[in-house]
Amino acid sequence: MTDDRRPTAVIAEDEPVLARTLARLLEQAWPELRIAGVADDGLRATELALAEAPDVVFLDIKMPGRNGIEVAEAVADDWPDERPEPLFVFVTAFDEFAVSAFERAAVDYLLKPATVERLQQTVLRLKARLAARTAPPEAGERAALIQRVQSIALPATAAGTGERIKVIRAGVGNTVRMIPVAEVVCFEATEKYVNVVTPSGEALVRLSLRELMTRIDSNDFIQVHRSVMVNSSAILSATRDENGHYSLAVRGLQRPLKVSRAFGHLFRPM
Repeated sequence: MTDDRRPTAVIAEDEPVLARTLARLLEQAWPELRIAGVADDGLRATELALAEAPDVVFLDIKMPGRNGIEVAEAVADDWPDERPEPLFVFVTAFDEFAVSAFERAAVDYLLKPATVERLQQTVLRLKARLAARTAPPEAGERAALIQRVQSIALPATAAGTGERIKVIRAGVGNTVRMIPVAEVVCFEATEKYVNVVTPSGEALVRLSLRELMTRIDSNDFIQVHRSVMVNSSAILSATRDENGHYSLAVRGLQRPLKVSRAFGHLFRPM
C-alpha cells in the first residue's frame, strides 16, 4: 500500500444483512477504507478480488460456489505478479477452526456477528501489516501462502498422523484399481474428488488433495497449481509462453499441465 491512495477491501458474504453490517462497522472502525465490492458467493468473490486487487479480503468461510478457504487459494494462485499479496480475514459463525490454524494464513478471523470493538482490533492488525508491506511478493511467497491456506482445511488428525499408504485404492466403475503411489504421474483435485493419473489411465478417490498428500510419502511430488501435484520424476520439460506462464510436458500424459503463476518460480532457469 502506498501513501497516495486509500486502502481497499472486498467483502465476501452470502447473507446480505451481515454483509451490510460488516461494511457499516468497517466504515466506523476504518473510515479511510474503501469497499471495492461485495460478493454473495465464492465464485463471484474470486472474480471480484482478482479484478479489483484489493489490499484486504474479508471472506465468509461457508458460501455457495466456493467456501472462503477455496476462494483464498484461488485468489493467491492467480494474483497479479506486480501487486503485493492481499491480506485475508476469515469470517465465520462457528469457532470450528483453531486460532493457530488461522494465524498460518490470515491476519485475523471474526466470529459473526462482528462488533465494533472486535473489528477495531482487526483493523489495527491490518494497518500494521499494510504499513510493513511495501513490495510485490518474492518468488515462492505466494506458493507458501497457498499451502498455508490449504493447511487450514485439513482435519485435526491429518497432520501426518494417519497410516501411510503406498497403494491407492481408486474406483473405476464397478472396479477398484490398486495403484502404487510410485506409478502416479499427477494428482488433480476436482470439486469433490482427486483424479489419480497414471500412464495407463485415470481414477477418482474421495479425498482432498492436501489430505491425500499427508497420507503418502510425498517427497517426490511437487505442487504446481493449487489443485495439482506432479511426480517430479515424470516431468520432461517446462515451456514458458509469451505471458510468462509455464506448462509442463509429463511422461505418460498426452496433455500439458498448467503451472500457476504462484508456482512458476520452480521452473525458472538457474
